[in-house]
Amino acid sequence: MTKWTPRHEAPEPLEGNVVATITGGTVIWFVLFLVQLPFYGWFEDHDRLWWLWTCLAGAGLGLIGVWYVRKRDAAIRRHAAAQRETPEAAAH
Repeated sequence: MTKWTPRHEAPEPLEGNVVATITGGTVIWFVLFLVQLPFYGWFEDHDRLWWLWTCLAGAGLGLIGVWYVRKRDAAIRRHAAAQRETPEAAAH
């Protein structure tokens, strides 16, 4: 098992514009749903209707993701603001 033991520390996670990333993915899933919608009959005839519903589910879950990451970013900003205010309050 020592072969699979990591030999160095894992890097810190990258922080980027998570809201934009999740929003972009949600839009892509919804566009894919809309593009496939006119072919509903073909998908049904070829037993591929799940492709259509997968895209809709991706868009729906993406909306939940957008809500979640917006709340997360707001909480991170509140925490950072509270950390900045705490040393000032202690100094006075």
